[in-house]
Amino acid sequence: MNTLRPPCTVDLSHQLAWAARTVEAVAKGRSLTDALPRVPVALRPGVQALVFDALRHRGLTVTLVRGLAQRAPAPPVHALLSVALGLLLEDDASTDRPSYAPHTVVDQAVAAVPLLKQPPPVAGFVNACLRRFQRDRAARLAQARQVEVARWNHPAWWVQRLREDHALHWQQILAANQRPAPMVLRVNRRRVQRDDYLDRLRSEGLPARAWGEDGVVLEAPVAVDRLPGWALGHVSVQDGAAQLAAGLLLGAGPAPRRILDACAAPGGKTAHLLERCDAEVLALDRDPQRTERIRETLSRLGLQADVRTADAAAPDTWWDGRLFDAILLDAPCTASGIVRRHPDVRWLRRPEDVDRLAAQQHRLLEALWPLLAPGGRLLYCTCSVFRAEGEQQIEAFLERHPQARRLAAPGHMLPTGDAFEAAPDADDAIGDNASRETDGFFYALLHKPA
Repeated sequence: MNTLRPPCTVDLSHQLAWAARTVEAVAKGRSLTDALPRVPVALRPGVQALVFDALRHRGLTVTLVRGLAQRAPAPPVHALLSVALGLLLEDDASTDRPSYAPHTVVDQAVAAVPLLKQPPPVAGFVNACLRRFQRDRAARLAQARQVEVARWNHPAWWVQRLREDHALHWQQILAANQRPAPMVLRVNRRRVQRDDYLDRLRSEGLPARAWGEDGVVLEAPVAVDRLPGWALGHVSVQDGAAQLAAGLLLGAGPAPRRILDACAAPGGKTAHLLERCDAEVLALDRDPQRTERIRETLSRLGLQADVRTADAAAPDTWWDGRLFDAILLDAPCTASGIVRRHPDVRWLRRPEDVDRLAAQQHRLLEALWPLLAPGGRLLYCTCSVFRAEGEQQIEAFLERHPQARRLAAPGHMLPTGDAFEAAPDADDAIGDNASRETDGFFYALLHKPA
């Protein structure tokens, strides 16, 4: 286990205080994408490690707090206890967890109380709760894990949906979500060869291996500014599952001349398409800030596309009447397949979100299918493992559009290292050099007859 120790004990108390604020923000419905940038830059790496650990164990720690405190603590104190209890768990196999001696955790959690502007008696309460857990840890853990949300560290509705959707793999998915994801890069083939980039990484002490056609998996994650050629657009950060989109859409034949990336932000898949072909690409997103991220992504990589702020589901507001040879629909979804990278997602989503987002996916498919030229391809994908956003969505589409033909694509890719569902020819669609250890994703490739 890696050990993260601050140069002085005050640093940990400050990190714990900021981690508690961030966990509290998630409990109130704010995403980490919004909450983490509020943490001071100097503290952010340590705080992020604490927050990720706390959210991966939130089901268990919240249940423990309920048993340790006679009354529910104030939200900042509850969050602090959750973060500290996460650090006191010793039964996690993850290799990137922050590690401190138990007495240090207790001492610094107490020191964090005034940083959270809590009255002095709260310090004694935090101290008593954490020491009580240490005294009776085995019994308290055994009792807490009788509660489903504590046993699996996912909301009960989420666990139930996985049981129903993936009867053979649901426990593997939940276990995979507790492990940190590898850092995967995509090499910009317009600027550097993948083998040359691998050699450069190794020469700079960053061991890595090839993945798929353009991917590189680092043995250990690093800050992007440590990556050789980052500022020059040599690489991007993109999980292997997401890297499959360009190859699936482009296929083995002549490159399409006109491509629509319908929900393009932050621009990774748009960029990959442009790295691989010279097509005219229109990239849409309805959020102006996210649209700007597409432009920034393309600018760093030296690529150009027609980038617009528009709702893909309302073509009458942006479409010029010319059909597309290929359409990429990376539809808005629950993000249930990328929980290992975004541990806040499981706590932010609600059961009704699945049906709401599935309805939005339906609208997008119906709006975009008429824009596809005869003989063209539409690639539908989501970073979700829920069947309502994947296989069930496509089965319903094919019932409505019986003339559409489904081509080889992976179907449901599960973040278990070895599980695929719904596509017996998935290996052909993925390629020989692609490990199956990816984020959870769904791909369906649809062909419109000429």
